[in-house]
Amino acid sequence: MDLQQLREGIDSIDSEILSLFKRRMELCKGVADYKKLHDMPVFQGGREQQVIDRIKELTADKNLENGTAALFTTIMDISKLLQNRTLLAETPDYSYPVPDFGKALKIGCQGTAGANSETAARKLFGDKELVFCRTFEDVFKGVQSGELDYGVVPILNSTAGSVDSTYDLMAQYYVYIVSEVCLEINHCLASKADCPVSEISRVYSHPQALAQCSDFLNENGLKTYDYGNTATAAEKVAGSAPEDRIAAVCSVECAERLGLNILAKGIADSSVNRTQFVCISRDMQVAPESDTISVMLKIPHTEGSLYRLLTKFYVNGMNLIRIESRPIKDGSFEVVFYLDFSGKISDPNVKETLRDLEQNLEYFRLLGTFKGE
Repeated sequence: MDLQQLREGIDSIDSEILSLFKRRMELCKGVADYKKLHDMPVFQGGREQQVIDRIKELTADKNLENGTAALFTTIMDISKLLQNRTLLAETPDYSYPVPDFGKALKIGCQGTAGANSETAARKLFGDKELVFCRTFEDVFKGVQSGELDYGVVPILNSTAGSVDSTYDLMAQYYVYIVSEVCLEINHCLASKADCPVSEISRVYSHPQALAQCSDFLNENGLKTYDYGNTATAAEKVAGSAPEDRIAAVCSVECAERLGLNILAKGIADSSVNRTQFVCISRDMQVAPESDTISVMLKIPHTEGSLYRLLTKFYVNGMNLIRIESRPIKDGSFEVVFYLDFSGKISDPNVKETLRDLEQNLEYFRLLGTFKGE
């Protein structure tokens, strides 16, 4: 056979596969109706393994066993999603209050006046009084306890990547993301001394800010030291003697407010340096314009578990915007995943996906929803 004939043969078989797939899904719909009538769960673990074992045995070709197992696992995952769609068709929509930033009295952010976190909080809350916390964890503690109505923390930078401490705190504290704000970051090197950069002995700043400016700092042979916040680092420098020759990586506005000498501007590795901040609340709140959903989950430590997870989003027509992973700090080397995906909490497909994840994963948490950039 020539290539065209081979392709025609494949097309013919594909049509047969499609017809059989549709017939299988119709039978699965009947299974869903039966389970709904008899109040049975969608997932029945023993049945799935029976099907895979049977398929492997029927394959009778070691080279194809894993391929057929993957094929039928995907088919069964699609089946479960469609069954869930039937079972959840009459369940009520999620209902949550709308964020009311206008009535907020206590808004927390880490650092001090002049910090980028303050600027981000101002974009959301205007001139409302802010509570400056010593650490990011203090912000989370305050929000979870109700001492703070909202908190604003950084979560992602376009140059240095994720703010790992924020992700770890999201796992530790039960709070929800209700809004997002992006901020253009303009780092400078500022000192009490008016001297050449080459005379600076030590540079202080938040680890993220130092990472964002690593090229400049390395090229100039500057020794760096982690500090809690860009603004508090600048305050430390402002309180030093000029002869100490120490400097901070901070915003131009912060340096000017503290009367520091700006030794170099625009020192970030990338000319476009943006940080995403999230606003957290003690309770789940949903703004009408929210179109991005954030979740945290753990998947089984087995072959293909990540692939199977991604299939759920593809089948339900949702775009995954971000996938992050962080280790579970119990010595197990296992991880939790943080996923952001497009969709409104009121969409039927979103509702089905969330319920599916909640029912079929060992650990799952809805972290919130917000309007994405």
